[in-house]
Amino acid sequence: MSDKSALPDLPAGWTGAPPDADALFAMAEAALATMPDVFRPHIEGVVISIEEFADDEVLASLDIEHPYELTGLYEGRPLTERSIGESGGMPDRVTLYRIPILVEWIEAGEKLEWLVRHVLIHEIGHHFGFSDEDMHALEDMA
Repeated sequence: MSDKSALPDLPAGWTGAPPDADALFAMAEAALATMPDVFRPHIEGVVISIEEFADDEVLASLDIEHPYELTGLYEGRPLTERSIGESGGMPDRVTLYRIPILVEWIEAGEKLEWLVRHVLIHEIGHHFGFSDEDMHALEDMA
């Protein structure tokens, strides 16, 4: 029999299983709460969803061969491409792909909350029409 007192302290709420979709969604909501106030009114209507993997149609449209290569996706029309009189249509959406995020988390050894935040902010950056450099600056501000 092993001595359980020798085990390291585990994070609060750790169940021994990989974080489920609800846990990733909670991390995404916490990350959104760190966004600078100036951005918040512009992201209120963006829908955040968690899926296991991107489907074959999404992967093909992005010319991605393997579902593990896509951790997040922004779907919508960037604010920089909209006209003032535009209305209707589906809400903008950011999808986080749980399994690829968990694989990257394991491989990179980063904190999972940080990785979820990083992917989310990158996808929100597409909503604003930001370049990769702009997204890095936004992440540094959040």
